Amino acid sequence: MQISRKPASLNRRALLLGAAALTCGGGRALAQAQDFQSFVQSLWPAAQAAGVSREVFDEAARGLTPEPTVLQKPATQSEFTVSIPAYVAGAVTTSRVARGRALAGELTHMLRQIEQRDGVPGEILVAILAVESNFGTATGGADVLRVLATLAWKGHMTQKLSDEYVAGLVLLQQGIPRHRLRGSWAGAMGMPQFMPSAYLKFATSFAGDAAPDIWTSQPDALASIASFLHKSGWNPALPWGVETRLPQGFDFAAFDMDFSQFRALGFTAANGEALPALGAASLYMPAGASGPAFLITDNFEVIRQYNTSDAYALAVAILADRIAGASTPLTPWPKVTPLTTAQCKDLQQALTRLGFYHGTIDGKLGRVARNAVHAYQLSVGMQPADGLATKAVLDRLRGG
Repeated sequence: MQISRKPASLNRRALLLGAAALTCGGGRALAQAQDFQSFVQSLWPAAQAAGVSREVFDEAARGLTPEPTVLQKPATQSEFTVSIPAYVAGAVTTSRVARGRALAGELTHMLRQIEQRDGVPGEILVAILAVESNFGTATGGADVLRVLATLAWKGHMTQKLSDEYVAGLVLLQQGIPRHRLRGSWAGAMGMPQFMPSAYLKFATSFAGDAAPDIWTSQPDALASIASFLHKSGWNPALPWGVETRLPQGFDFAAFDMDFSQFRALGFTAANGEALPALGAASLYMPAGASGPAFLITDNFEVIRQYNTSDAYALAVAILADRIAGASTPLTPWPKVTPLTTAQCKDLQQALTRLGFYHGTIDGKLGRVARNAVHAYQLSVGMQPADGLATKAVLDRLRGG
């Protein structure tokens, strides 16, 4: 075998170029670390205003480095990238329903006490615990302060996540141990997956005799979820919603009415039970007119405040129904091909230009976008005007 030999001058040049590249790379890394630390230090005035001592601030910031793996996460959340039927199927499994029923049975007395205090049914609390952290067993191991600082530093909802970082420092100031601040890539902690600010606002001790422990205490976790929903506007007089049957000849002209008006039009509950007599409701067909239809109440929107996703809220609601013994939904799911996030943004932008949409251009479709699609469908005569964002609607908006 022949071995190629380069002149010594070329070898020395290669070594020098390699050393320069290493120095350059190291310089970039150093500059990046310095920029990150400068950003963290810029949060001191906000932390000081929130009552954080300089000692607590400096101790938290000491040695803090960016976590690069979290920067791609916001664009890939399954709540916004898979169809609602697929997301619900993944969240509402036979084993999860069985486990939820068993847990609800074990905790009947405690759940009843929480419901008496906050008005939220126990099956809703158990369903959220299941979806958020697999009944408290999968709470995440990321350093909450590190991921919050990284996401804020790189411009992903900078003000909101900077505020969450400061809220995390407030927890330290209040005596929460640093090792407790572990959670998801987005900074959510404990069994209920609370952001630091949510802990400060909603965390509740079930017994009321100590600081709320959402990390290891199931009673505190469930009581804190109930506190979140109660303070977010949960109405104990109404369900989250009811699966419904559309009357023959329904013209899809109106989605938002009182239950009494829906009853007068001939809407019935899918299971044969009576619809609620009164209360505001909205017709929601998450997979279009050929799939399950629901009359959802403001309580659905309260669940959605926990995670701003229709898929998430519906999965929690259906899981809660199943835990309580219902068979929601009775109507089979059709096959649905969801729009991509980029297509959803295009849809929002097109609807905004036409004056139908007045929300954020974020690629995440909720009630505001659904109502905008419905209004557009009515305006151009698309039937059924079911509010479902499809490729056909987007193509029509694009003039295709």
